Parts: sequence; C-alpha cells; structure tokens
Amino acid sequence: MDKPVVSVIGAGLAGSEAAWQLARRGIRVRLFEMRPATMTEAHQTANFAELVCSNSLRNASLETAVGVLKEEMRRLGSLVMLAADRARVPAGAALAVDREDFSGFITATLKAHPTVETICGEVAAIPSGPAIIATGPLTSPALGEALNSLIGPRNLYFYDAIAPIVAADSIDMQIAFRASRYGHGGDDYINCPMTEAEYRAFVEAVVAAEKVAPHPFEKPVYFEGCMPIEEMARRGPMTLAFGPMRPVGLIDPRTGRRPFAVVQLRQDDREGRLYNIVGFQTKMTYPEQRRVLRMFPGSDARSSFASARFIATPSSIPRACCARPCSFAGVMTCFWPGRWWGSRDTSSRRPRDCSPRSMPHG
Repeated sequence: MDKPVVSVIGAGLAGSEAAWQLARRGIRVRLFEMRPATMTEAHQTANFAELVCSNSLRNASLETAVGVLKEEMRRLGSLVMLAADRARVPAGAALAVDREDFSGFITATLKAHPTVETICGEVAAIPSGPAIIATGPLTSPALGEALNSLIGPRNLYFYDAIAPIVAADSIDMQIAFRASRYGHGGDDYINCPMTEAEYRAFVEAVVAAEKVAPHPFEKPVYFEGCMPIEEMARRGPMTLAFGPMRPVGLIDPRTGRRPFAVVQLRQDDREGRLYNIVGFQTKMTYPEQRRVLRMFPGSDARSSFASARFIATPSSIPRACCARPCSFAGVMTCFWPGRWWGSRDTSSRRPRDCSPRSMPHG
C-alpha cells in the first residue's frame, strides 16, 4: 500500500516545521508555497520561513518559558531551531537571527529532502485529503474565502503594520551606547537615550503623524503583545516609557545616570549592517516614519520592512474541521510563542493600566 501524502499549505515557520517533522518520520509531503509566483504585501523573497517582522525569536534563557520551549524543540529535531542556531546574531539573552541565512537554510534543506515535494503555486481550496493549513497572516484571498466558508467570516481578521529598520552607519555612537539591560547578554543592543523633553516631543509626534489608512480587509483588533507604537502612545503619554522604551537596567555612560527613556536597536543581519528598532511596529506612512524616527538621538531611520498579522479563533477550528483530515498550524491557530490569544471578542476587556502609579518604571 502506498504511504499517504500529506499536503502542507504554506511554507512559513509552522508549515516548514510541519513538513520537516513529517518527512523525518518517512511520510511523503507536498509542500505548497505560492511565492514567488504570487507575492504578498510583506515578503521580499521566495524563501521558506521568511521573517517579515522582527528577527528575534524571543528569550533563549532556560529561566523563561519561551526558552524552555526552544530547548524542547531542539530535542525534538526542530528544523526551525537548527536554522536559528546556525544563523544566530548578537541579541543579548534573546535568540535573533540573520533573516537571509535563516530562511535560506530552511529552504535548501526542505528542497533537498527526498520525501518532500515542493510546489510553487497558490492553493485556492482546502484539500480533500490529509492536509495542514499553515498559510498564516498573509493567506491569499481565494483560500481566505474558502476558510470563511468553513469557519465563518466573523472568526477571521487581519491587519498589517511596518517594522522599521535602520542602517548601522546612520547611528551616531557618540550619543548612542551599547548595553543590555542589567548587563544580561553583554553589549549586544545599541541604545539611543532620551531626555524627558525629547521623549515627550517624540510621543506627540507619533500621535500626530499621518497613518496608513486601513485596507477594507483589515480589522484593527490589536494583540496586546504586538501593538503599533501609536496605539500605545494613544493610551497615554507614559505608556511607551513603560513599554518598549523603558530605561530600566541601563546607564548612559555620558551622564552616569539612567535615561528617561531609550530606543533599543537589535542587530538584524550577520554583518551588522542593519538594526531593527525593538518593539516598534507602526502604521505611520513612510514619509512620517522618516520624519518621526529621526527624532531618536543618535540615529536616522532609512528603510523599513512590512509585517502583518492574521487570526482565527481557536474554538472555531476544531468544530469546523472534525469531519475532514485537515489541521491548522502556526499563527492561524492564535498561538504566539509564549501566549494564547484566545477569543477575538475584546469588548469586555479593558486595556492594562500602564500608568506610573500602577507599574514600576519598566
């Protein structure tokens, strides 16, 4: 009897890992990826597992839940972790990677595997045979409609944002300084310190900046752990100072004191030519990014990458798919490393209070 063939739709992080784990067990896999025949708004290459937002896979320490998860994945023979360890770049206690090395290794490994057939082309319908759907945040419109008919349109939503990148040679190291918070991880991060006046002017500029208008398909229901900076700033003038711009554990060597706020930059490529701005997803237009982000002391932002998010409520998927040999994987299941996002109904939830009276500075 012929062994079954499993279709894996989408060669992102989850789809690539699923195909690899099936192939390691001797199961034949057809791995479908629509790029480069059909590109998305965010992707730049045809590589599998391309990272279009942050190059960080979060904390790698075994003292954290996400660090333990990474080690468990290594012991299970994870291709994603093998690629990440090979492509690692300095990032303190975090595991960050060179994007091209990371995705290039995963692509070459899967294409060379004898039981993996890679197929370039858009999948417009849910397969009838065994399948894993891992199309993630940038599912094609045709497959999205097929999913709507299966799950229901109210269970799916999508929005995109931009993750800015700065060129290393645009950073003035006479102002910026290298350090990790509390000295954990050495000096892998570049920190642009801000005074209180500089911080407040920056927040005002972020709030007032022109934003990209939402597309008809977008619903701005933001994840609390991956929120545009203007949304955080809108919640209060000190929210960013208690979030991605918190200065705790950092001393400015020029003053010998902790800055009022900092912008942290993390290496984005192996050569150290590019740095991403930690925690700075944004919907500001490109001209406004160039204007506002140049307010960082010691830096001028030159280029950007796009990112996006897509979600389906986890409770709806098992009910819809119980009658067919179909599974979902990755961001579509509402799983984010270290978090379960739960239901999309946020009407009864209040934003976490980020005021100084309710939080320590950091």
